This record gives sequence, structure tokens and C-alpha cells, in this order.
Amino acid sequence: MRRPTVAEQHSVNVKVDRWRAGLPPDAWPDMLPASGEIWRRDVFAVADAYQVGDASPRQLLTAVLAWAYGPIGYGPWRATRSLDADPNGKRLAYALEEMSAPDEAQLRSAYRRFLDPDQARLPWLGPGLFTKVLYFVGYRRGVGGVQPLILDRVVAGLLPAEAGVARRSGWSSEEWLAYLLWAAEQAQVRGVEPDAVEMALPRPAQPGVERVEVGDEPDLPALIGLVH
Repeated sequence: MRRPTVAEQHSVNVKVDRWRAGLPPDAWPDMLPASGEIWRRDVFAVADAYQVGDASPRQLLTAVLAWAYGPIGYGPWRATRSLDADPNGKRLAYALEEMSAPDEAQLRSAYRRFLDPDQARLPWLGPGLFTKVLYFVGYRRGVGGVQPLILDRVVAGLLPAEAGVARRSGWSSEEWLAYLLWAAEQAQVRGVEPDAVEMALPRPAQPGVERVEVGDEPDLPALIGLVH
């Protein structure tokens, strides 16, 4: 397993009892800390378990969403809406099937699958959230190059123009890849991991709260247009 060292500054606090009570019984990954203090490394551990078949796609999604929503009260409700739309996890598995060591083409394909309602699109799982899933499943620490990274409203609002992200939401796969290429270049120059470039951007006062797309249920006809 990867067991990555992540240079993160803050954990996210999750009300575990509320999440477990609000989710389908099969969806909660028991390997998450019972205390509710969740770090990126904890979500990476669930992603590692998913990669070797020891965690289901639904448990993976729950781990990512719990970290993403943190203390937000409607987090379990929205997570359940996403999970209910994929009761056997097949749509998630399809989106992630090439993420063990993804290249640019595979990253583009996975992003587009998550956008496409005929493939892996799930309710309340727009780019601000599904790029978190792609990050935890596909990131390969220690190899450099283009790596899947989180792109949410906070990140988009802090990126310089040369990163290629001009909007605060609704990004195309090409905008995401432009950001990944920019981060890879920055990481090489600085001698750090690509996700350290993302984490070096100023964080909100309450980690997790502003990193979720409040309106993360995008207009589907507009999304279909972005896929092609």
C-alpha cells in the first residue's frame, strides 16, 4: 500500500455518529478514525484499500465526501443522494477503472465520465467533489509529473491566470488538465509534490466548509456539452 506522507496542515472534524446514522449500512468505511478527526492520510488509506479490493466504491466515496463536507450538516444527506444513485457502485468503479497509474489521456477520460449522465455522473457530485475522488484514488506520491489534483471553488479562486482556470465552477476536462500541468511544472521548480502546490494555496478558516460546491448539482444539459 502507498501509506503516503502528506504535508497537510489541518484535519477535518466529522460527526461520525450522524454520518453513520444517515448513510446506507454498507457505505461507511470502518477504517476511518472513530474520533471523527479525519486527515488526508486517512482517506488515502481507504483509497488504498479500494485499489486492492478491501473497500467498496461506495465506501471510498463516503470517505472522500466525509472529508470534503466535514462539519457541514447537510453532508450526510447529500452523500446519501449520491450513493442512492449508484446502489452497487458500478458507475463509480467505471469512472475509476483506469486510475491505478493514470496518464493524461486516462485522467481526461475519468473526468469526462464523471460529467456524463450516461456513464458515471451522480447527483450532488460535481467537479468540486469528484476531483477529490480522482485525487485520492489516482495520486502517486514520489513519481512527480502530472497528478490528479483537487479543483474546487476555493482552489479555482486562488489560482493564477497561468494555471488555465478562469471560472469558479463548471470546469471542462481541458481546464482541469491545464491546472494539473501547471501544478506539475510548479512542483518540479520547487522540488515538492504536486499536491503540495495545491495545499500551499491559502486555506479557509474552517477547513472543509468552503471546499464544497454549495450548488454542486450542475445543470445537466450544460455538462453534456462539456463532455465533448
